[in-house]
Amino acid sequence: MKLQASNIYKSYGAQDVLSGANLTVKGNEKIALVGRNGCGKTTLMKIICRIEEPDQGSVVMASGTRLGYLSQITFEDEQRTVYEELLTVFEELTTLQARLESQALVLEKDHSDQQLEKYEKLQTRFEALGGYDYEYELKNVFFHFQFEEADLHKKLEEFSSGQRTRIGLVKLLLTKPDILLLDEPTNHLDIESIEWLEGYIKHYPGAVILVSHDRMFLDHVVDEIVEIEFGKTMRFPGSYSHYVKAKEEYIEKNHEAFLRQQEEIERISALIEKFRYKKNKAAFAQSKIKYLDRMEKIEDVKTDQSRMKAHFSSARKGGKRVLETEGLKVGYDTILSTVDLTVMKGDRLGIVGPNGIGKSTFIKTLMEKIPSLGGYFHFGHQIDVGYFDQDSAQITSDKTVIDTLWDNFPMIDQTQIRNTLAAFLFTQDEVFKEVYNLSGGEKVRLALACLMLEHDNVLLLDEPTNHLDIPSKEALEKALEDYDGTILFVSHDRMFLKKMANRIMEMGPQCKVYNINYEEYLEKKGTGELAEAKKEIKEVSKQEVRSSKLTFNEEKAIKNRIAKLEKLLEEADADLESLRELRFEPEYYQDYRKMEELDAQIDDKHNEIAALTKEWEEKMIRLEGEE
Repeated sequence: MKLQASNIYKSYGAQDVLSGANLTVKGNEKIALVGRNGCGKTTLMKIICRIEEPDQGSVVMASGTRLGYLSQITFEDEQRTVYEELLTVFEELTTLQARLESQALVLEKDHSDQQLEKYEKLQTRFEALGGYDYEYELKNVFFHFQFEEADLHKKLEEFSSGQRTRIGLVKLLLTKPDILLLDEPTNHLDIESIEWLEGYIKHYPGAVILVSHDRMFLDHVVDEIVEIEFGKTMRFPGSYSHYVKAKEEYIEKNHEAFLRQQEEIERISALIEKFRYKKNKAAFAQSKIKYLDRMEKIEDVKTDQSRMKAHFSSARKGGKRVLETEGLKVGYDTILSTVDLTVMKGDRLGIVGPNGIGKSTFIKTLMEKIPSLGGYFHFGHQIDVGYFDQDSAQITSDKTVIDTLWDNFPMIDQTQIRNTLAAFLFTQDEVFKEVYNLSGGEKVRLALACLMLEHDNVLLLDEPTNHLDIPSKEALEKALEDYDGTILFVSHDRMFLKKMANRIMEMGPQCKVYNINYEEYLEKKGTGELAEAKKEIKEVSKQEVRSSKLTFNEEKAIKNRIAKLEKLLEEADADLESLRELRFEPEYYQDYRKMEELDAQIDDKHNEIAALTKEWEEKMIRLEGEE
């Protein structure tokens, strides 16, 4: 057992956050903490990391276990370059490397066996610690978080807070602690980076405890869910989707058992009342009283039933042709993208592309918050446009929640204002909170409440699910599915894209529009023109690799790793074939649960092969650059 948090209680003033929470890490599990915003997920992580103390309970770790938590990653000197900062993770290796280089100089003058043996010992230690791979690993992880080679040589102070958070995440991943704790690791990452992080965490050699509201990320990464509700924890093995079904089944079965027990208690209580005062039956009645006292009572499951109940509708129908752009050039000082687009009534256009390519800039241009750099756009007849800004979670205002809504809609009576706020989970005294005291999720809900009351027939949404917990995301999806207008939206939430989009616009220097849903778009990415685009990207990456010449030792290490990867791939293919053959064994095909477990093992093996193949390809590209 690596870690055990037992019977954890934590309160802040009168608010009880954790009330007997438990968490166990036995091996290399990938565990997700799930629950509503404010349920205590981050609090439990901080208690595990000893950033906060529990009011009651204990956290025990195996001797020598190393924890890594993103908020603990700090930069002592922001004058350092990123490369210098990330190298601090490999301090032992860089020290060994310096000693090796120094010993090599000694060998040039002194060829004695003693000096040669000293060099060989240093080299063996250096190689065993991954000395010929660490620089490649550093760059490999760094480049997957939307950074370039030039960024390595910039000072930390030159980066935004969001970029510094990503650099901190890179540093944390490179430290490889025994237990990795991640709180919303996909925030502000583009889809490509999220997908890479999924593979990294899935095959991480240690345990991972994470908090995320990205449902697809959870499905792809975790093998255990720990739900926090009303301060207590409940463990569910499997993915997030499996947890959703298992929780429903648990509630249903528990409720049935509760009702059966209540019937039994009523039946026995009636017998006791009937016979307790009859001399010849008094002993029988007493035995039944003792039986009830000893009975382990089943509690009906208490669940949080509060749900956001949004309902978006349009006041005017508007024309069929909603938006036209022709050669619309978006950007600030330089052109990021050129957009040629026609949007028709009822479209749900999902806008995708890497960070920095101009997705939010395009939306801001349509809202005339920034000027276009060329071309034109035109909204159709009787089109009313509503806008959700991804910066809504950063709003600071001295106004209360209720005044914010009322000031925007002074013609609406108090009852409707209160009902609207209640639909967005602002009830009782919460409506009198100042906006600056709200959490990011609460500010987003308030912005959505304002948007709902506008009754526009076109919605421009820029990352509307950021900061929302999963129940609120699902409520927003339902509201938008029922909406009678047109939606253009930017999102990195793949589940949201999957549920909402019926068209996809891929932002790039020249935008491409696909009249298909998100799943079909992903399938198309593997063929045709999108495959050509990926091929071009790969060619660019090859050229970048070639620009960095390998040393003899680096080339040797890469060749060794390629040989190891080929051996691992051979073994993994054999394992996969063995697992597939088990499907035809009666022990499995006659047992649904065993077959389900086997399918999960086969999926894991496929993922392992994919990760090994990807690394093999990267190493081969690196090596080919030298030939």
